[in-house]
Amino acid sequence: MKSHVSGIKYAKIFDGLPGEFLPRALELLQIQYEKNAIYQEFANLLHAIPSGIRSLHQIPFLPVSFFKTAPLKTGDFEPEIIFESSGTTGQAAARHYIRDPDLYRESFVKGFEYFYGNPEDYCILGLLPSYLERKTSSLVYMVDELIRLSGHEQSGFYLYDFEKLHRVLTDLERKAQQTILIGVSFALLDFAEQYRMHLSHTKVMETGGMKGRRREITKNELHEKLEKNLGISQVHAEYGMTELLSQAYSSGKGFYQPVPWMKMLVRDEDDPLKIRTSGEGLLNIIDLANRDSCAFLATDDVVKLYQDGSFEVLGRLDHSDIRGCSLLLV
Repeated sequence: MKSHVSGIKYAKIFDGLPGEFLPRALELLQIQYEKNAIYQEFANLLHAIPSGIRSLHQIPFLPVSFFKTAPLKTGDFEPEIIFESSGTTGQAAARHYIRDPDLYRESFVKGFEYFYGNPEDYCILGLLPSYLERKTSSLVYMVDELIRLSGHEQSGFYLYDFEKLHRVLTDLERKAQQTILIGVSFALLDFAEQYRMHLSHTKVMETGGMKGRRREITKNELHEKLEKNLGISQVHAEYGMTELLSQAYSSGKGFYQPVPWMKMLVRDEDDPLKIRTSGEGLLNIIDLANRDSCAFLATDDVVKLYQDGSFEVLGRLDHSDIRGCSLLLV
């Protein structure tokens, strides 16, 4: 399969692996400790000096909330792009300072190819209205590039024009054209309720995003409604966030698999320094593509992690009641 990225510029991040993951992670840990003042201060507070770290479990994982409080940069540079999260009312948005957009592009294109193959094999449709309303969305940047790489005349964003989207999907199904419809959850659900279909050649991929738009429902409820109304056997899903440059994907039933240059671990709620490679807990992520910000992140997602590296997202930690581990179901 011909890749759409050269793989030369950032070969040390993406090529090889997984046996090389640990030494590459430890090398990046040393660099970020030396050149990222915020991360260095955080590591020092935990008495976690890179020279004494030999395993992934010993690495200090920075809470993702730090992306909301200060420029989190490894080295001194002017960013070419700043990605921002949508945030919620009264809360600051996370900001990810991107030194080189080619690094992000190489990461998400290689990730897509790893799980789905050549973008040219698909018509790619984006249903991301709430994200398109922002000019700083990393998800829109990714989908826009995949649409371009697809090269199909009907690939594109469809905003709220559900009637046109229905016509396009009907035409693509008639032609037996392999298609990926990637959309925010509330928009996919709105479309599926207005236009019932039987999609045989289309992968429907949700990216999350229900809060504030519709009544909150669980991930299982969402998938059941989409499967029933769109006539599909499985709903695919993408796991990503503003603070990451890489993604995990699910081909059904909510089981996500990360790209090879990511590693997922879990930490205990009551003892965040107790880190494991499987079981239930709060998700820690190593993303080697995050070389210019911070590659070692502690998220607020509650997950079940399996020995093969796959994981299920069970919910989010509600910081209004951290000690009780109040969950917002997803």
